[in-house]
Amino acid sequence: MQQVVPPETTRPGVYQMLSISGEILYVGKARNLKKRVSSYFRSSGLAPKTVALMSHVAQVEVIITHTENEALILESNLIKKHRPRYNILLRDDKSYPYIYLSAEQQFPRLSLHRGARKGKGRYFGPYPSAGAVRESLRLMQKLFPVRQCEDGFFRNRSRPCLQYQIERCAAPCVELVSPEQYQQDARHAVLFLEGKSGEVVEELVKRMEQAAAALHYEDAAQLRDQISNLRRVQERQYISGERGDLDVVAIALQSGSASIQLFNFRHGQNLGSRSYFPKNVQGKSEAEVLYAFLAQHYLDHQPPSEILVNFSPDQQALLQNVFSEEAGHKVAIRHQLRGDRARWMKMAQENAELALNSRLSHAASAVARVEGLQDALQLDQLPQRMECFDISHTMGEETVASCVVFEEGVPLKSDYRRFNIEEITGGDDYAAMYQALERRYTRLKKGEGKMPDLLLIDGGPGQCAQAHAVLEELQVEGVQILGVAKGPDRKEGQEKLFLDGRAAQTLPADAPALLLIQQIRDEAHRFAITGHRQRRAKKRNTSPLEGITGVGPKRRQQLLSHFGGLQEVARAGVEDIAGVPGINREIAQRIYDRFHE
Repeated sequence: MQQVVPPETTRPGVYQMLSISGEILYVGKARNLKKRVSSYFRSSGLAPKTVALMSHVAQVEVIITHTENEALILESNLIKKHRPRYNILLRDDKSYPYIYLSAEQQFPRLSLHRGARKGKGRYFGPYPSAGAVRESLRLMQKLFPVRQCEDGFFRNRSRPCLQYQIERCAAPCVELVSPEQYQQDARHAVLFLEGKSGEVVEELVKRMEQAAAALHYEDAAQLRDQISNLRRVQERQYISGERGDLDVVAIALQSGSASIQLFNFRHGQNLGSRSYFPKNVQGKSEAEVLYAFLAQHYLDHQPPSEILVNFSPDQQALLQNVFSEEAGHKVAIRHQLRGDRARWMKMAQENAELALNSRLSHAASAVARVEGLQDALQLDQLPQRMECFDISHTMGEETVASCVVFEEGVPLKSDYRRFNIEEITGGDDYAAMYQALERRYTRLKKGEGKMPDLLLIDGGPGQCAQAHAVLEELQVEGVQILGVAKGPDRKEGQEKLFLDGRAAQTLPADAPALLLIQQIRDEAHRFAITGHRQRRAKKRNTSPLEGITGVGPKRRQQLLSHFGGLQEVARAGVEDIAGVPGINREIAQRIYDRFHE
């Protein structure tokens, strides 16, 4: 263990444990920094994971705060920013989706919204997933004929679209509904999303009775069906006896892995659920993992009035105080539940356990396939980390190479990379492979990533030779190369495998090892072709005039205006181009060269 001196201050704050290279290994907070940090330097009684942490610590930095509440907020922000390897971590999360009702239009639109809520209008949510929003919008179409189409589509209609034909929209685009009636439908949609569907039903019942009394039986029948649909949705979506905002959070912990199930209820309405799988939970209790989840999640997302949990988290009172201050309303965390709340918690816990068991069994089967690969190829060691490269282009245009990474048999998408291949003869896949491998392994040699145990190449002996040449040039040792060539009929199951110069080898079509190889190769192919298509589309959407030195937006506009279009610019000679005001002969030559390379 490094000789590290604990801080002397007894004030609250945050401490950061750093390695000798300056990497932040762990971030924690404390009411008393001296007392908390000193506890890591005991001669005995430390957990194995803490012992492993302290063996790498070379320095401890502290940040003093005024209160423990401030320390909790700072700790959460630093964990999200640096993602230290010894902290309990949540997966990087995109912003939650909302349902958005626009406000500045005569006929407002209902839509899915993700990101900053800057537009004028009403936002409802957050929802746990985009799928939950889409399901809610689908229900809304059945209940209230408020448009959900894009504004451009809406403005350019000359006749009603299919949504009108199937009674999912009132066709405001062609004025088949009055603005007053449409606004009433939009108001009902807002009441429904606010959990006030009872008020909507009462209004609709009165309108149905009035229509029946006036002998407008067709209108009365439509209102009757709308009321029936509303009541069915109410029965399915609402918690009995609940009309407020609450979240149900259940944790399952097993074999050094954790699953957290989060159910969101807003205005008593069930918005759906979401699963989380925190990292680095080995040796942690349910209370510790739950504390880390709640702190990181609710300091990034608006907490509801109540959070129901199946275990009391560490420092529950502190979490409640901080959440209440940040949210601007009282937030209570409860774990002693009865009645309907206990039943909802039981369902959430069962979902958490099911998700965790599924994840563990999937991980076990993935490891089994890697072990099968070791046996089938007679590898000396288990290939825990594997990389696969593939090349994609169209007739040599916009060549892209992909590198996908699998660890313990599952994709590690954060380590995927793409390489835009330049300065080669179009269609030369060998040169493209060489360039991609050279760029990738030069970086790895510099310490910018981890070396793989097994390198897969989508190709035969020729492509494998490129890989051998690169690894030899860079003096990379210990990486075995496996070429995966398509069989005689180019069918799956007939692949020929070339391992480090051995004779071609085939495996049974149903062998777990071959299925893993196919999965890795297909993932590399998918990732390469996606990158190639994006690059090709970007080029085709870019003017040839862009990127020419001395030709900015104003000169591009002058050229197009002078010649009447891009085709005429391409046909023009140097003298003609130089005749455009503001363009000298040198720039004109560059423009001419761009079109005649």
